[in-house]
Amino acid sequence: MVAARVVACLDVKDGRVVKGVKFVDLRDQGDPVALARRYDEEGIDELVFLDISATNEGRKARAAWVSAVADELSIPFTVGGGVSSPDDVRTLLRAGADKVAINSAAVKRPALLRECADLFGAQCVVLALDAKLDGDGVHRVYVDAGKTATALVAEAWAAEACALGAGEILVTSMDRDGTKEGFDVSLLEKLRDLPVPVVASGGGGTMAHFDDALRAGASAVLAASLFHEKAIEVAALKRFLADRGHSMRLL
Repeated sequence: MVAARVVACLDVKDGRVVKGVKFVDLRDQGDPVALARRYDEEGIDELVFLDISATNEGRKARAAWVSAVADELSIPFTVGGGVSSPDDVRTLLRAGADKVAINSAAVKRPALLRECADLFGAQCVVLALDAKLDGDGVHRVYVDAGKTATALVAEAWAAEACALGAGEILVTSMDRDGTKEGFDVSLLEKLRDLPVPVVASGGGGTMAHFDDALRAGASAVLAASLFHEKAIEVAALKRFLADRGHSMRLL
């Protein structure tokens, strides 16, 4: 059985880790290098670093920030933010990333996923998918750090991305982001038959919520402020999930 993963996320703006609710009202959460070091020591399975203002500022993720965090890690490391070309992926891999997340640019030019998978391998190409439920019960895809709605349906876009070469889907529920009300299980269930791992993001607030997400089909569960503020300890969460029958990597 493949082990489920517990993932921490660093949303970085102006060199600091921040977190808000539903993508707004950001508050400072600390230094990314210090948090990366702490997570590596605490036994987190993977770390995600998202330069959240890169796309809207029309720039690339800052490689110097990525390198500083990568130097602290002995675990897999995913980086995203402003990625729009294979050269951007190459730069981040050279800076220390193991996987690179692509969001807005892939929606605008889906062939980018195939180009990157062909060059670097599908295992390091992650589709970052931000979704929000509309009035018709459809999960719509948003781009530009959640500012722009598209006509894409989340599960259809995820399936297309897999066919193009994405090796993992990082799906964030905009409705649940930062609320601590639970992951969007209905969204995860729509994605459970995808041929690649799905990382669930947005809404974790209790240990039971992480169990719910894994049972709904997620391969990994991600949180940010919940871990930054030590509302839930990583080791305790992994023991809880193991006790409920999930295969976990325990220290």
